[in-house]
Amino acid sequence: MPTTSPHPSESLQRNRKTFKKRYVYNLIVLIKYLRGVVMAKKDHLNIVFIGHVDAGKSTTVGRVLYETGKVPENVIRKLKEEAEKLGKPTFEFAYVMDTMKEERERGLTIDVSHQEFETPKYHFTIIDAPGHRDFVKNMITGASQADAAVLVVSAKDGVQAQTKEHAFLAKVLGIDQMIVLLSKMDAVDYKEADYNKVKNEVTNLLKGIGYKVENIPIIPASSYYGDNLVKRSDKTPYYKGPTLFEALDTLKVPPKPVDKPLRLPIQDVFTITGHGTVPVGRVETGKLKPGDTVVFMPSGAKGEVKRIEMHHQEIPEAVPGDNIGFNVKGVERKDINRGDVVGHPDNPPKVAEEFTAQIVVLNHPTAITVGYTPVFHIHTAQFAGKIVELIEKKDPKTGQSAGKPDFLKTGDVGVVRIKPVKPVVVEKFQDFPPLGRFAIRDMGMTVAAGIVLDVKPKSA
Repeated sequence: MPTTSPHPSESLQRNRKTFKKRYVYNLIVLIKYLRGVVMAKKDHLNIVFIGHVDAGKSTTVGRVLYETGKVPENVIRKLKEEAEKLGKPTFEFAYVMDTMKEERERGLTIDVSHQEFETPKYHFTIIDAPGHRDFVKNMITGASQADAAVLVVSAKDGVQAQTKEHAFLAKVLGIDQMIVLLSKMDAVDYKEADYNKVKNEVTNLLKGIGYKVENIPIIPASSYYGDNLVKRSDKTPYYKGPTLFEALDTLKVPPKPVDKPLRLPIQDVFTITGHGTVPVGRVETGKLKPGDTVVFMPSGAKGEVKRIEMHHQEIPEAVPGDNIGFNVKGVERKDINRGDVVGHPDNPPKVAEEFTAQIVVLNHPTAITVGYTPVFHIHTAQFAGKIVELIEKKDPKTGQSAGKPDFLKTGDVGVVRIKPVKPVVVEKFQDFPPLGRFAIRDMGMTVAAGIVLDVKPKSA
């Protein structure tokens, strides 16, 4: 007897289901593709949120992500319950960025987190920088990747010690574009008098550091309730300036330094079967192409670039901002170290005999004197460096010289001469900003930060 075939309607239903599934899948693929196309069309900026602990940085970031549809309603609901359970009501938006359990329990932001969102004009990557003193090094590595900063100041507490420290650090590290967000306006009932009081404090601070305050919006906001972040608030009728989103769209994209000589600090190096030696790092300036002869400094090892990959895709050319792996012929793995810098032989990276730098002392238990030899963190390199001369002390408010000092203590700004204990690539901040800014670490903490003013190269 012949086997009965399924009822035509059952077969039809199955086909419809399959068609529906395929249709939905294709639609998702298409949407993802189109989103990629739209995103690719928008210019990209990195932004860092800085300011004193508990000023409301993480809540601001969480709220921005929520308002731009990056965090679903049910996730916020779950985080709200979790925050209440931990005895920290109103922390749900902050928890969007604070993903580490330890951070949640302490209510702090420990490592630098990365999230993305879009405004009408730009595609932003947020670097949520930590605000606690023992995390200043993370703040430095976070800030050094930023094109602009949002300085978050609590309307309730005003300018605090770390507000000053972070604002100064942003300036020292070359972040010239800034927006100020006066958060927690709900805690002072959105009063204009409170806004003006803190606005004046912030204006005086930034003016003293050297920022052009007339170009910096100071926005009254409540990040928890969303006032003046994306939508204009009716609770601050006295404020006529931009919302946070409008201010973000007035930022400028820094030009990509493609015309400068190649500088690529090495983060890591691998030996991959079938590919040989593969160094990994981020192009900071210039361009790299397959076929290029490159030199690794300080060792001086030379090789030929055979292939360049980014996100596991082969690319014909790498430009500033690209994180790449590249296959290099003629150089062994043992000849390359983290902290080396790649350049072209006609303009190799500078190995420093000595260098002069302007530093700001952030947190030193005693004082910095000649002979002091802490650890320097510059691009991907770490090295011990000896302070051989204190050239001058500067008035932090005016930048004027205050003469030659015997020592520099916490809060001081000075120009010093440093001798690296081992060969290392150091460049002038003016020529190659990412290779000319550094943090100084000692006793497990960041004691100072600075920028390189001049380099005396090691003679060959």
